[in-house]
Amino acid sequence: MKRQNGFTLIELVVVIVILGILAVTAAPRFLNLQGDARASTLEGLKGAINGAAGIVYGKAAIEGKESTDGSSTKVEADDITVSFGYPTAEATGIVKSMKIDDSEWAVAYDTTAPRVAVFAQKTTALSGADKAKIEGTSCYISYKEATSGAEPTIVVTKTGC
Repeated sequence: MKRQNGFTLIELVVVIVILGILAVTAAPRFLNLQGDARASTLEGLKGAINGAAGIVYGKAAIEGKESTDGSSTKVEADDITVSFGYPTAEATGIVKSMKIDDSEWAVAYDTTAPRVAVFAQKTTALSGADKAKIEGTSCYISYKEATSGAEPTIVVTKTGC
């Protein structure tokens, strides 16, 4: 009687097929590539907001408007609405300074002082969204405009990405 010293080709193929099925079904649960991509996009937008706010502040400082409160009166620097030198949280402020593509980003505003703008990647569910709807996604950026003695606050929320 001859002893077998290895696996047959059929056994190897069956094992490979089983591993393939497991990989296809289990891998997406362990690898959240879409969520990581959305979170990275938000971090990139945060950098763009920081850069735009810094440039606008420089322009406002050159024009001597870095200490003027823009919450009650319209103060502009290079046609961008500013408050204490930084872009306001409105369409004529931070959004205009960044030249955001509204086909890619949903933006909503809270006009109570201090004003806040929220940004999220646009989806069909967020088309024409309000602030509460965007914040409900838990995957957004909020830009709170500058107040006297404080720079604007930019917070990335990515728990729902």
